[in-house]
Amino acid sequence: MIIREKWLGGIAECRFLLTAFKHFLEKERDRANAQKRGGGRSHLPLDFQVGERRYQLEPAHAADAEALYERRWALTLLEQTLAQLRDELTRAGKGRLFEALKGTLTGEDAPRPYSELADEMGLSVESIKVSVHRLRRRYGELLGTEIAQTVSSPEEIEDELRNLFAALAGKKS
Repeated sequence: MIIREKWLGGIAECRFLLTAFKHFLEKERDRANAQKRGGGRSHLPLDFQVGERRYQLEPAHAADAEALYERRWALTLLEQTLAQLRDELTRAGKGRLFEALKGTLTGEDAPRPYSELADEMGLSVESIKVSVHRLRRRYGELLGTEIAQTVSSPEEIEDELRNLFAALAGKKS
């Protein structure tokens, strides 16, 4: 009887130790597989060079902060709309045409003669004129759609467009 009690007592201790060891291993596995703060999320790259370039492009004058903010907002909106139009035309297989005619929308480059663009693209001058017209119309539609997302009613779109162009011109609206 005494031997039996000692033997069973030893089994109980072994079970306790085995259970404690299993719990220890589970906790260690959980700790090893735990993700730190932000784990599993993609990192947002901080491109300081783009910010610095934009800062360098800002005019060095005594305009108030609100006017500068509105101008930056207008330029960003135009950039987004232009990128959306580029993507749309690239998906339609007209990316090369877009790149050739982009200057007619942005006014960044000195305007190239339509005859030169027509020769480059292998199209007629009339086709270039029609393409420019369609490109400008679609750009306006996309711009209106972008602005519509920022206002509470469709009636405000025209006012917001006027404000956008006033901000680009540096005028108070």
